[in-house]
Amino acid sequence: MKLQCEVEVINRMLPTFGMKNRGKGARAVLSVGRQQDKGAGGIAAIYLLICTQKDRAGSKYKLKENIEHFFTKFVEEGKATVRLKEPAVDICLSKANASTLKSFLSVVRLAHLGNTAEKLPLSILTPAKTSEVEKPKTKLTIVSKQDYPLTRNFPYSLEQLQASYCRLARIDMRMLCLKNLRKLDLSHNHIAKLPATVGDLVHLQELILHNNRLEAFPAVLCGSTLRRSLHSLDLSQNRLRALPIQFCQLQELVHLKLDDNELIRLPFHIGQLIKLRLLTAARNKLPFLPHSFQGLALENVDLFGNPFQEADPLLPSIQLKIPLTLLECAAQAVVNYRIPYASHLLPAHLCQDLDVSKRCKCGRACLNSFIHITVTMNLHNVSHTVVLVDNMGGTEAPVMCYFCSVGCYSQFLDKYLQSNR
Repeated sequence: MKLQCEVEVINRMLPTFGMKNRGKGARAVLSVGRQQDKGAGGIAAIYLLICTQKDRAGSKYKLKENIEHFFTKFVEEGKATVRLKEPAVDICLSKANASTLKSFLSVVRLAHLGNTAEKLPLSILTPAKTSEVEKPKTKLTIVSKQDYPLTRNFPYSLEQLQASYCRLARIDMRMLCLKNLRKLDLSHNHIAKLPATVGDLVHLQELILHNNRLEAFPAVLCGSTLRRSLHSLDLSQNRLRALPIQFCQLQELVHLKLDDNELIRLPFHIGQLIKLRLLTAARNKLPFLPHSFQGLALENVDLFGNPFQEADPLLPSIQLKIPLTLLECAAQAVVNYRIPYASHLLPAHLCQDLDVSKRCKCGRACLNSFIHITVTMNLHNVSHTVVLVDNMGGTEAPVMCYFCSVGCYSQFLDKYLQSNR
């Protein structure tokens, strides 16, 4: 039985002599096994062997009836302490896999009891291999297909992984087992689809999928643990035409890159990304920006090379229904009074309609009955730094606006005409 973790051996007698422990753990491999005990007539006794990079032969501690106490309050965090009687030391364990640590402590406890020694499936103790006591690898970069591992697994301890120019057609499932992963760079591959299991990477902060063949971003990822962890997302140079309605659930996003796709619209509620500071969506097919875009507070925005339509507030598109249908009235009430709804309460198509409800200038909601126009917005109103929208030096872009009634549109029109006299 072996356990890889950080270990600090604290001698409890040192303070008696006015001395202090070093107070620093070291990467080690702990083994519980048998070894011939010359002092006991050649009977195999069970020992705990601690091997480090500096001491691969290791230090041995007898276990039978030699444990004073187990400290396991933080075992779920991969921490525990084993207090020995002789010598008077505390063996402090940290940064261990929680389930492996529990199993290891169970074996140590059985060895301490002594009467089950023959039943434990233990081997003879041997010095640790160099690979076992080396510091865990946290970063791996692969930039060619020849270097991509086909027969061996990725180190479980990886926090940053780059696998670029490897011609990957899909995400390797072995990557999705790396639970410590914080940055995953799969740029310059041939990936066409993202599996839902990407959302199982609970610590993932940065996902780079630049220059692949993605045609969609799965809605299921927006509701996964990524909504609490993902800070940076690069989807540039793919084949995306739209992002799902649920995309704005990724509330922790700070950087979002969408350049060189085929986007015909940005997420409807993009203004809900209150932490977003950098947005690039250059060279797409955006005719206008969503109404909620005005709620962003960016540091840098780049919308160059989009075929923006010319805004004309005097040419409204009228989709009013008079009188309002019962469905429209009920939907407005749900949105205005913030009544919770979900697919287990309402039909799925109604939930989708509510998800894209519009807001009038007066603050009221509208669903399928509204007037909409495009107005010009200077991007400096939402961003400190603005990349020019076109080659003419412009920094303005059309934004969609909605009105719930003729009265609200008339009030806007009066103000607009007065300001342009």
